[in-house]
This record gives sequence, C-alpha cells and structure tokens, in this order.
Amino acid sequence: MNEPAVSLSRSTADVRALLFDTFGTVVDWRSGIARDAGPFLARHGIAADPHEFADAWRARYQPAMEEVRSGGRPFTRLDLLHRENLDAVLRDFGADPGRLPADSLDDLNRAWHRLDPWPDCLVGLTRLRARFIIAPLSNGNLALLLNMAKRARLPWDAIFGADVSRSYKPQREAYTRTAEALGLAPAECMMVAAHNSDLRAARNAGLATAFVLDRWSTARIRRVTWWQRKLGTSWRWISVAWPSAWVPEGTGPTSARSGFASPPWTSGRSQARANWRAESRPLP
Repeated sequence: MNEPAVSLSRSTADVRALLFDTFGTVVDWRSGIARDAGPFLARHGIAADPHEFADAWRARYQPAMEEVRSGGRPFTRLDLLHRENLDAVLRDFGADPGRLPADSLDDLNRAWHRLDPWPDCLVGLTRLRARFIIAPLSNGNLALLLNMAKRARLPWDAIFGADVSRSYKPQREAYTRTAEALGLAPAECMMVAAHNSDLRAARNAGLATAFVLDRWSTARIRRVTWWQRKLGTSWRWISVAWPSAWVPEGTGPTSARSGFASPPWTSGRSQARANWRAESRPLP
C-alpha cells in the first residue's frame, strides 16, 4: 500500500518552525517505561504489573510539575522530579526504595531517556525537516531529550528542554521563550501535540497549532471512519507529521490557527461509537 503524501494547510505559509511535544506525541513512553520496569520489578521481588507501574509513575508527573509552576518550589529539572516520583511510586507498591541499590534506581530513572519513537515517526520528522525547523518543545530537561534523540536518532535541528525556558508547559513562558531562542515570533512557530491542553496553551501564547493522534487514538479513528462510511459521509484525510497521525482537512470547524479542520464530533452517534477521550480529539 502506498504511503499517504504529507499535506499541510495553506495557513502554514508563515510557519518556520514545528515544535513537538515529545512524551506520547513523538515517543511511546508507556511501553518504554514498562519494558525497563519489568526486569527491575522482577529482580527486586516487587509484585506489580509493569504497565500499571508505568501508569502510576506517570500519574505523578503533572502534580510534581504543578508544585514548581505554582511557586511551591524552585524550578527543578524533570530528571529529579522523576527520581522523587519513582521513590514515591515504589512505596505505593509496597517497596522501600531506601533498601534498593541506588545505582539500580538511577538506571531505571533513566528509562525516560531510552524511550522509543513511534515506528513511522522518524520518516515523518525527516520529511518535515526538509521544509521546517523541527525541535522538541517538551517538559523534559535538556540531558533527557539529548540522550533520547541520540539513541532514537530523532533528527532535531535544535533541542530545547524545560531547563532552558525555566518553565513547564502549559506556562506561557515555555512557548514564548522557545520561540525567542529560535529568533522567531510565536506566530512563526507551530506547536504539534496529541494533547489539547498543550495546544490550547500554545495557541493562547500566539503559536499556530497542529493536533495529531497517538496510537491509541489512531485505533479509535478507524472506528470513526467506518461509521462515517456507514453514514455516507466522505472526508479527505491528510498526514500532518507521519502517516499514522491523521487529521481531517476541509470539513468541520477549524481546530486551530494552523487551519487544520476537525470532524463533526457533535454527531452523537459518531462520538458514542468512537468513545473518544477529551485529550484525543481536536480542539473545538
């Protein structure tokens, strides 16, 4: 089967840089963390499902950053927040991190540096790099993102960690300071993400935005398109960043300043059949 062509809307004419959310949009954090957690848990006799452990660890991500965003503690890089959260989640699963080897804990913490990209991501990023500056705009710190890029061969033109902007998304400064570091106006940058909260904050900061689907959402979209065929609707689908990241063009309300369009989620039957999560559908 031929690979769909990449197509961008006309309103991207002023965009010079594509800035990518990383965890979930570019890399599969859940599988990567579970892969490294499995042997660690078995080796230390901790009875936990690796994927449940990964989910529990990730669940502490936003609360830890919110303490920084709210001014409750000084800016703290994500590697340290992850390490503190690892100790906490181990206690949740009945293990005492103080009785575990520190080097083993530190190695597991670096699993966030070893995440794999979605299989078709490298091809898509390389194609986009021919036209745009591409870089991550992530809450990860610089060392984390650099190690991840080296291992996964992510073809970034530049790498900006949260420790460069000294802020965590969705703080406005995370977006505006990254644009400033590139010597660009916010309107010359497009935020690409699978998370609406990220896109909404980027749009409020003046960036163009593009919504892409993660792998779990891609499975849902197949059910949506099946139901559309049943209803007799016809949409033209385009690939924004890579072939599995589908957004509809030319139908429905515009989802963001980029001009990409979103499907009519107001159709109760389609929405019920798709069972979409709020973070996995385009912005209204």
